[in-house]
Amino acid sequence: MSRSAVLTAVGVVLVLLGVLFTLQGVGVVGGSPMTGSSFWATAGPIIALVGLYLVVLRKVGRRR
Repeated sequence: MSRSAVLTAVGVVLVLLGVLFTLQGVGVVGGSPMTGSSFWATAGPIIALVGLYLVVLRKVGRRR
């Protein structure tokens, strides 16, 4: 696998986890110690944005 493919895969996983953590943090998804935690409601979007950055970085690098 190329480096850019790995970065894209990691980025997608981070976006998905960030969304999950956010939903758990705000209490939409239950069954976890993370449910209803303001830490995860805040950290989730940050994690998702880092993942999105990696995916966008891959797309921009591909055009050059």
